[in-house]
Amino acid sequence: MKAIVCPRYGGPEVLELRDVERPIPKDDEVCIRIMATAVTASDIFIRGSDIPLRFRIPMRLMMGITRPRRPIIGLVLAGEIASVGRSATRFKPGDQVYGLTGFGLGAYAEYKCMKETDSKHGCLAPKPSNLTYEESTVAAYGGLLALQFMEKGDIQPGQRVLVYGASGTSGTTAVQYAKHLGAEVTGVCSTANVELVRTLGADAVIDYTKVNALEPGDRYDFVLDAVGKAKTSRLKESCRASVAGKDSYASIDDGNLLLDSGRLAAMKELVEAGHVRPVVDRCYPLEEMAEAHRYVEQGHKRGGVAITVGHGVAA
Repeated sequence: MKAIVCPRYGGPEVLELRDVERPIPKDDEVCIRIMATAVTASDIFIRGSDIPLRFRIPMRLMMGITRPRRPIIGLVLAGEIASVGRSATRFKPGDQVYGLTGFGLGAYAEYKCMKETDSKHGCLAPKPSNLTYEESTVAAYGGLLALQFMEKGDIQPGQRVLVYGASGTSGTTAVQYAKHLGAEVTGVCSTANVELVRTLGADAVIDYTKVNALEPGDRYDFVLDAVGKAKTSRLKESCRASVAGKDSYASIDDGNLLLDSGRLAAMKELVEAGHVRPVVDRCYPLEEMAEAHRYVEQGHKRGGVAITVGHGVAA
């Protein structure tokens, strides 16, 4: 099978397209024919070109000292079940699935074997029936992030919610999810993405290139930092100061992403009901993975960036 291999840490140029052996599922595993994957911020960190210093040592100890311990990286996948192990019962060949690979990585390939139940090496669920495989990768990653950290706020109808980084993979999902919950939503993004965030349902949009702080006395019931703690600004600090209590503010860096097929199932329901629609900025073929990494590293993507691995079949 074809796969993108990361033989050493470095820039996008280290990624290589190679022919590797196709995996065979163990008794409790399924083998997924991957139709699409995605380039996430986590993939960029794992590839090792720009890991923040505070994460560098623990990440290298976990992922590999001088090179990735698992050379086929990639955290997100969508595809169909190709075969199942003897004791696997949850899925059958032909089922369309989506999910994350966790510490198992391996999504930058044509096939991936995973346990069919949740573990630190991944989670799987039936794919939303009304999404393409490429859209499903964005729903998986952005959906898990948004649901996990917004649940902290216990958002109620009529409350005021602010999403800082409203145009990213998790931010675009968070804006739509908060609206579905009945909140009054404010999104923070750059000038280029103001109209996009409005179309997602935001009641107000703040352009961080023009505004340095919230209006005096402006208060929110919940604030989600959807860009992570590495990016700071006066406006972000102002947004954080607009809420009271530790449960009123959350960052997607506040803890490990939980690999939860239950949340994937919940996202499937939200998507199929029309409450959330994933935003795909660009799609690249597998052969152009390095170029996709270069684009994501620029930090200006809208929604997610997907990679077509198979034939990119629509639902």
